[in-house]
Amino acid sequence: MFTFAAILKHVFRVDMQTKLSPLFLAFAFFFAPIFASAQHVEEHHSEGDHDIKSEIKQDIQHHLKDSHDYHLLDGFDGHPIGFPLPVILWDDGLHVFMSSKFHHDDEAKVVVESNGKRYVKNHGTIYVASAEANEHGQFIEMDEHHHATNAEPLDFSITKNVFNIIGISLLLLWLFGRVGKSYKKSLVPTGAAKFFEPLVIFVRDEIARPNIGEKHYKKYMGFLLTVFFFIWIVNLFGLTPLGINITNSIAVTFALALITFLITQFSGKKDYWMHIFWMPGVPWPMKIILAPIELLGVFIKPFALMIRLYANITAGHIVLMSLLGLMFIFKSWIGSPLSFGLAFFIDILELLVAALQAYIFTMLSALYFGSAVAEHHEEH
Repeated sequence: MFTFAAILKHVFRVDMQTKLSPLFLAFAFFFAPIFASAQHVEEHHSEGDHDIKSEIKQDIQHHLKDSHDYHLLDGFDGHPIGFPLPVILWDDGLHVFMSSKFHHDDEAKVVVESNGKRYVKNHGTIYVASAEANEHGQFIEMDEHHHATNAEPLDFSITKNVFNIIGISLLLLWLFGRVGKSYKKSLVPTGAAKFFEPLVIFVRDEIARPNIGEKHYKKYMGFLLTVFFFIWIVNLFGLTPLGINITNSIAVTFALALITFLITQFSGKKDYWMHIFWMPGVPWPMKIILAPIELLGVFIKPFALMIRLYANITAGHIVLMSLLGLMFIFKSWIGSPLSFGLAFFIDILELLVAALQAYIFTMLSALYFGSAVAEHHEEH
């Protein structure tokens, strides 16, 4: 297993006894895993085992997928560096074991036994293993479309995304717990409170108050602050080489949008539902036409929230990794530096996108809450 110092020495050819600037160390932290993975790709390519474009495509897909173990990077010998996560299955009883028992297999060739049951992992999904292996050595059966037909147990595993969500949630609880305690001693912000207070005030004065109204905004501040900081911090961690890609999971963005949807519907007052099913001030034939359109809009709004966040973050990751992959396709003094420079520019731009997506999701949530609690005074 290679240490970070070993990666630095191999990639940058530096003496680790010399004094390195913080800027250089930051640069190395962000890009050493990329170069390490790239070398692994080039080794495969030179051996003729895989086409380099296919390797880059597989690396991008692997980066975007959730997994049952925490894979950080590949060492120079090709062995993955990371740590296992607990696999929790329900299949006629509870089955718990560590993902390391699969030995990094993702092609249904390694069988794990648990309480009399046998399981294999194929393309990130755990299946009940077949009694015998097929002609490819896989303990799984495929249909004519190469889809697995084996039974799937209920999977409650702590996957990479779940592990990251728990970790970042605990980090936010710790940070804001310290900020809250600092105000008990003095109303003058100190430490981390100096950084977070302007952001909290921004969410309150620029998002909550204008869109929800002075009368109702306070009861929604907890959710708005939570979703703003959670999305922002998650997106920032997604720009590091730690493999944190939470908001490019459709399940995560669906859950966030669903919470916004439920809060909106349960907050809806009589005027909110009146403007959906029987819009005042509109001729009754038009009310019949507009009612189903307005009702459809109730579900389109959270759907747009879900897709907007998911698509923007996923697209950013794909573009960034594709540009980095071009470096190892061009292999020239002109193409590679240009690709790297453009990738570096996109990476800096992603810092803005990380905050922008948190702002947009919070702003639209507040707008939906405001429409649900708005009081309309119509003259009849």
